Amino acid sequence: MEFEKKVELRWSDLDPNFHVLHSKYYDFAANCRMAFLTEHGFGMPVMMKYQIGPILFREEAVFRKEIRYGDEVRINLKVKSVTADYSRWSMVHELWRDAETLAAVITVDGAWMNTALRKLAVPPEEMKMVFEAAPRTDDFMII
Repeated sequence: MEFEKKVELRWSDLDPNFHVLHSKYYDFAANCRMAFLTEHGFGMPVMMKYQIGPILFREEAVFRKEIRYGDEVRINLKVKSVTADYSRWSMVHELWRDAETLAAVITVDGAWMNTALRKLAVPPEEMKMVFEAAPRTDDFMII
């Protein structure tokens, strides 16, 4: 199984060197994660119902090739690791330029937070099923 989204580049995504701003890569990854959750039945209304939301502890980008305005760009999502109760997780995103050039790799470490208590939480069963169905990296592990 794969999960991939097309990235719509905007003029406002560019820096003075006419390539994509470094901060936009993180935005593209966040949009991909939310699209995955939403398309698998765990969008904002469900998160609000359960008073739970994702938080990040770490975001890291490795930039390999420039992305410029007009490039066709796609981003994917793969789960790298989860805890046994799915309360913490790591994901990897790859940004591909023109379908053949790996432009960047973004790795995020996150968890679920109870938005009412402002404390880390174990996700509901529906969320665990979403993570079970998610694409995984080749070195996926339960930590």
